[in-house]
Amino acid sequence: MRVHDLNWIQLEAYLENDDRIALPLGSTEQHAYLSLGTDNILAERIATEAAEPLGVPVLPVLAYGLTPSFAAYPGSPTLRMETYIHVLRDLLDSLHGQGFRRMLIVNGHGGNTPARTQVAEWLGAHADAQVLWHDWWSAPRVAEACTRVDPVWSHAAWSENFPWTRLAGVALPQEAKPKPEAGILDPRALRATAGDGSFGGEYAKPDDAMLEIWRIGVEETRSLLVGGFK
Repeated sequence: MRVHDLNWIQLEAYLENDDRIALPLGSTEQHAYLSLGTDNILAERIATEAAEPLGVPVLPVLAYGLTPSFAAYPGSPTLRMETYIHVLRDLLDSLHGQGFRRMLIVNGHGGNTPARTQVAEWLGAHADAQVLWHDWWSAPRVAEACTRVDPVWSHAAWSENFPWTRLAGVALPQEAKPKPEAGILDPRALRATAGDGSFGGEYAKPDDAMLEIWRIGVEETRSLLVGGFK
């Protein structure tokens, strides 16, 4: 049910019986040795796998987000907050206008989270709609599963290292990285402190552990599509 695999006629037929849709949010940004598209890959994939058995359509990921602190890393473009908020509101307005009333936002990037307040404002003016915001990587069950594997999990480290975010031919450091100083906002200072871009911890864990975390993430996301709406 990826929207890219449908035409408008099929989607209109879907709306005759259901009004749910999933909108993944990501960011194109540095993830140390992992793909620059890591947040996009994970948000769209987990939304798709969660929605597929239910027949709920999934929009293409919004691939640019709020990541100003990574400006010193090539390939990490950012939107301004006001731009991002307008884009998100426009998307919600247009989806609502087409008949969608229950929308699940599957967010894959922590920097996007401030826009959640704007979604609440939008809902205040659309009493007939429901929007759920799901930070999938830090949701309770996923966070618990990650902590069981290793209490230290962070940006661009092992907890984002899945088979589909790795790059062929790119070797990872074998030793864990100390956590860099937190709270740095200046892009040049952040790069000088964070170096390769990882925020600390090991760079990889065994695939069986990662696939179990992924399974939990898919189930947790699906549970919102099934029972999260009122």
